[in-house]
This record gives sequence, structure tokens and C-alpha cells, in this order.
Amino acid sequence: MLNSNVKTARNDMKTLMKDAQELFLEAAATTGAQADELRNKGLMMLDAAMERAHEIQAVALEKGKQAAQTTDEFVHEHPWKAIAVSAGLGVLVGLLISRK
Repeated sequence: MLNSNVKTARNDMKTLMKDAQELFLEAAATTGAQADELRNKGLMMLDAAMERAHEIQAVALEKGKQAAQTTDEFVHEHPWKAIAVSAGLGVLVGLLISRK
């Protein structure tokens, strides 16, 4: 779920940035009130993109904290399972590295 939210947000950010760039290019080619209006619209779009990025960052941080808390609880409740899993992963990674 988080992965699809990140992909959606990434696509939204790309679209916003592309639209803002087009507006700034158009604003650079015009003068007067129309240029000011286009620049202001572009700035508003960039502000919206930054706000969205901050929201995504906050969600990612919260999910990371939850994952760390869950892992910490598991390790404290099942220390030998955690050691076994870690050792098994270490052996697997060691075998993969030694094959190259």
C-alpha cells in the first residue's frame, strides 16, 4: 500500500513539476500582467508540490517508526528466533557473495 502511494505521489510530483516548468517558460516569453499571473500560478503549483512532498515524508517517517517498533517488540519477545533469522540471512548473503 505504501509503495503504491509513493508511486502515485511520485507521478503527481512529476506532473506538477512539468506543468510548473511549462508555465515558467511561457511566463518568460510574455510580459506584463499575463507574465505575473503565469509566474504566480507556477509558484502556487510548486508550493502544492512541496506540500505533497512533506506529506509523503511524514507518512514514510511514521511507517518507518511503526516498522522499527514492531521489529523491536518481536526481537524482545523472540530473541532466539531473531538470532536464527539473522544468522540464516548472514549465511545466505555470505554464500551469494562468495559465489561471485
